[in-house]
Amino acid sequence: MYKLIIRPILFLFDPEAIHHFTFKILKLKSKVPLFSQLMRAFFAVEDKRLERELFGLRFKNPVGLAAGFDKDAKLYKELSNFGFGFIEIGTLTPKPQPGNDKKRLFRLKEDSGIINRMGFNNGGVEEAVKRLKKNKNVLIGGNIGKNKVTPNENAVNDYLICFNALFDYVDYFVVNVSSPNTPNLRELQDKEPLTKLLNTLVEENIKLSEAENARKAKPILLKIAPDLTDSQLLDIIAIVQVTKIDGVIATNTTIAREGLKSENKKETGGLSGKPLTKRSTEVIRFLAEKSHHAFPIIGVGGIHSPEDALEKINAGASLIQLYTGFIYEGPSLIKRINKAILKAMN
Repeated sequence: MYKLIIRPILFLFDPEAIHHFTFKILKLKSKVPLFSQLMRAFFAVEDKRLERELFGLRFKNPVGLAAGFDKDAKLYKELSNFGFGFIEIGTLTPKPQPGNDKKRLFRLKEDSGIINRMGFNNGGVEEAVKRLKKNKNVLIGGNIGKNKVTPNENAVNDYLICFNALFDYVDYFVVNVSSPNTPNLRELQDKEPLTKLLNTLVEENIKLSEAENARKAKPILLKIAPDLTDSQLLDIIAIVQVTKIDGVIATNTTIAREGLKSENKKETGGLSGKPLTKRSTEVIRFLAEKSHHAFPIIGVGGIHSPEDALEKINAGASLIQLYTGFIYEGPSLIKRINKAILKAMN
């Protein structure tokens, strides 16, 4: 029904406008008595065998929603009713910022992909915290970044502001230095600045957890680009081990454009969806094998089917995340993936 009726209607409209419109509709419908229960009954797969224990957290199932979809933590509760095991909000920055000029979101229909150059548009970390205070039982990841106007030499301060603000309201953190849409941000993936940034956050994590006995240190993960070379990926493995962060999310969007058919393929920004499937899996497998599975990996990039999900898991991903596949295939994809995971266990 989604691909035959709903998606063709949604795809008639500007992608960013329809994104905000569907948020409003879902928010309104979720206020109708029993709507949320019906959503969970239809989409969620409840089975103890799907549970995953990672970095001291228990995930109801391994299928999560990637950052960028619910940037400002406006709809995490409603989105969780589709059966996601966890929701990652953000990327959040210390101060609100509008992001890049519109138009900045493009569907590549012939390629089942999306190009975005949003530029960390968000209402600022404090506004998101107000909404996260209402969370009761959704496992939340907090994806954090720097403001566009903040020079890279001061970037650590931006990450610290977000880390401190979100500490009591998210279950894990994701350090985003891999978006191609904030000028010079990817330079922070270089060995020296990245090691400094992660070490600073790890130290802050220890300090905050020791400040009050009731607080626990939060898992810290690094989100990396799919465009890194093998040498750079080996550096990432070394950095993870030296800084003792908890894991890696592989991967963010790509700046590569090989093999695309869509007419708007030359738009600048990060490409996601099916064109990223193979490369993101290659990165996951490389990290897992070269590190000897030393740390957990969350696999994201081009998951449009249960087969894509299982391929990521077999390559070394402990959890997976959806974004573009969720848009193209619809919410039933979550259920189909979880059922495929269960079937693969038999």
